[in-house]
Amino acid sequence: MTRVLVADDQPLIRESFRLLVDSAPGFVTVGEAATGEEAVRLAARDRPDLVLMDVRMPVMNGIEATRHICAGRPATRVLIVTTFDLDEYVYGALQAGAAGFLLKDTPPADLLRAVDVVAAGESLLAPTVTRRLIERYVSPAPPATAPPITEREREVLVLVARGLSNAEIAERLYVSLGTVKTHVSHLLTKLDARTRVHLVIAAYEAGIVR
Repeated sequence: MTRVLVADDQPLIRESFRLLVDSAPGFVTVGEAATGEEAVRLAARDRPDLVLMDVRMPVMNGIEATRHICAGRPATRVLIVTTFDLDEYVYGALQAGAAGFLLKDTPPADLLRAVDVVAAGESLLAPTVTRRLIERYVSPAPPATAPPITEREREVLVLVARGLSNAEIAERLYVSLGTVKTHVSHLLTKLDARTRVHLVIAAYEAGIVR
């Protein structure tokens, strides 16, 4: 059972997310928070598998709340759910340890899939939003500064940047799932990234992916 904490300052959105989560087999809402500070407190008390986190909230914003939650309880994953066009802090939230992000107009089925994917340990990359995020925040470094990676690792990295899961990458490259996981692990180490989201951002910053 995937246990979810919903953090958003708008009661209607919290209620909508709660109803959606509780209606799906294998998911249950364990709490609702109206501020970032409350989200940190409930995450420490209720130990959810995942937090659906808004960015703009009173008392403590979603970025600071994400930083506290990820530092204090690494087992809890944070998925940012934002309007993005109005929020200029998504990159900061990813740096704080968020495992991914979605737009608030994401279809319900896609939201549930995202919760499942992120709670299972992978990070969610919405390719179109990732591209906009990178165009807005990332200044690529000269190629000479990029750490050395193998050609196969580069192929895996490009597919990660396109939003493919490990299983989809394995199918695309005709290799085993274990092999893909090994390549991703090596890439995380070489690019000093915590999650797949940070991996893609680091790849653009290093000039490996363009």
